Amino acid sequence: MKCEKSEKIKISRDFFLTFPAKIVKCSRKEGIGTEKIGKIKTFVKKNTVMFVAMTAAIITSCIIPPDKEYLGYFDFKTLTCLFCVLAVVCALKNVNFFYVLAEKIVECFKTARMSILALVYITFIGSMLIANDMALLTFLPLGYFVLSASRKRKYMALTFIMQNIAANLGGMLTPFGNPQNLYLYTKFSIPTPEFITIMAPPFLVSISMITFCCFVFVKNEPMSFEEESLSLEPKKTALYLLLFALAIAIVFRGIPYWIGLIVIPAVLIFADKKALAMVDYPLLLTFVFFFIFAGNMARITAVRDFFSMLLDKNTLLFSVISCQFISNVPSAILLSQFTENYPDLLVGVNIGGIGTLIASLASLITFREYTKHHPHHAMYYVETFSAFNFAFLGILLVFMFGVRGIVG
Repeated sequence: MKCEKSEKIKISRDFFLTFPAKIVKCSRKEGIGTEKIGKIKTFVKKNTVMFVAMTAAIITSCIIPPDKEYLGYFDFKTLTCLFCVLAVVCALKNVNFFYVLAEKIVECFKTARMSILALVYITFIGSMLIANDMALLTFLPLGYFVLSASRKRKYMALTFIMQNIAANLGGMLTPFGNPQNLYLYTKFSIPTPEFITIMAPPFLVSISMITFCCFVFVKNEPMSFEEESLSLEPKKTALYLLLFALAIAIVFRGIPYWIGLIVIPAVLIFADKKALAMVDYPLLLTFVFFFIFAGNMARITAVRDFFSMLLDKNTLLFSVISCQFISNVPSAILLSQFTENYPDLLVGVNIGGIGTLIASLASLITFREYTKHHPHHAMYYVETFSAFNFAFLGILLVFMFGVRGIVG
């Protein structure tokens, strides 16, 4: 009997000794589950725009079921250019290219105001040469490095917003500065001198407003690098700059886009696999979903009839309004089917690229880049972005109506 009692006591002791360990083990398993849920929530929050675009694509796909016309929705050249530029920019980041370039900018301009103005002007000029979205993909990382390395992060939102506005409005002057420009330039066979004459007035007003904002909202305070200098890897840097030149050549249609899609990933697989892993694939999916949504909207009869009626009343105003809901490129494609008033349509889909966050796909690039570095300040960014964008849009609309009144 004593033996049985002692065995029971032993079992009882073993149980109580091992039970806490079992609890800890179970807690760890539950912790892993909680951690996964947390990661999913963070991913969804960080990629809110992508999930909104996906939802819109799914809803409109219920109205317009998938068919062979869906293939015509996608601008494969744009998607390829985005991927190639993103991959090369990631590779250049990994060799500290933007860090070193940022250091040179700060050394040259010395103050926060002039450095930020330089960043905005570089983006402005870049959009005229390599299109707005490519300019942002290239120069937003540069802006981030300039402000973070000089401890001026307080200007990050303002700088990104000014770079975004500069990219959207700077590209309006040239036929290849924005995708919608190239489309309308080709569709209506607009002579180049006439194109520039149409777009010069809003272009000049835009650059004046951007300069004014940089002077008013950025203090003329000293700016210097507070981190140690880094050196470049000459061979890799040269290789990546060659790849970047290839990506830009694709933008200019100098080289077929499929060549870049083969060459750039092939080189980076051997030179820097990490760069390919760093590519912002959710951004690419955002564009895919948005193409589906815009394509389906354009095929809904009620939507097409509605826009046709509005354009007869005021092409400039309603092309701007259209951009606020379905973006400027889809608006240009859709509205060009219902009007021959290409001067007003051209101006409308350009200045209409500012306003809401979805008025231009380029704005989604800026939003993604900002929230990548400041995921908890998304609402602050949207509020500031909206304030500046709608102010710019209102002034440009009033100005253009005045110009139209004088010309008329």
